Amino acid sequence: MANKMNDCWQLGGRKFKSRFILGSGKYSLRLIEAAVQDAGAEIVTLAVRRANTQDKENILDYIPKQVTLLPNTSGARNAEEAVRIARLARAMGCGDFVKVEIMRDSKYLLPDNSETIRATELLAEEGFTVLPYMYPDLNVARDLVSAGAAAVMPLAAPIGSNKGLATKDFIQILVDEIDLPIIVDAGIGAPSQACEAMEMGVTAIMANTALATAGNLPLMAAAFRQAIEAGRKAYLSGLGRVLSRGAEASDPLTGFLRA
Repeated sequence: MANKMNDCWQLGGRKFKSRFILGSGKYSLRLIEAAVQDAGAEIVTLAVRRANTQDKENILDYIPKQVTLLPNTSGARNAEEAVRIARLARAMGCGDFVKVEIMRDSKYLLPDNSETIRATELLAEEGFTVLPYMYPDLNVARDLVSAGAAAVMPLAAPIGSNKGLATKDFIQILVDEIDLPIIVDAGIGAPSQACEAMEMGVTAIMANTALATAGNLPLMAAAFRQAIEAGRKAYLSGLGRVLSRGAEASDPLTGFLRA
């Protein structure tokens, strides 16, 4: 069984120990510090369109050098726009990792799976390590594998909702059938939900809103770290079976003392 020292996972030829990834969106210096120091994040996503939000402010200045950047294509409405954003990120020096995020739906912010497949294929051909954000669908996931994805990132619930594992059954199918890292993205709102996802066998958890909206940010970040580690250990240990009906005594119902 893997232990804490050697239980690493790989992405784009790099090894990572932490299974927590900080998502972009609600950025602040406190959030980044807590995610790295208290949650142990080794990957931080970056919305390229926000890299320079003011003349004297650059989010890149707040992200520690040892942290791997994962630029995303937030704002893209089709594959062509996603490819342009990814190329811009690489030109800015953000590396070859890219999270493909394509949405035409402005109300529910659901990913466009078909355009995501197209963008994944185009970017993989250009040498990018592509992590596509997708609605959990086995056929789509298989197409993403064929397109050259390095991982798949199914949503747990709508972005920013903190609703938890609304798509749990479909994520489990991906874990069982797809031979790539499965990174649960969007909707995880509590450490207990992150733990449950890890118990299912997912590779990593991405979260942002759950930390950014917490009352005590460093404490919540630490709670996510511990929950993810606990869920991973539970998965590796092999969870006990569940009875479909009835009960079973933990001790034999024999040898009672009689008065």
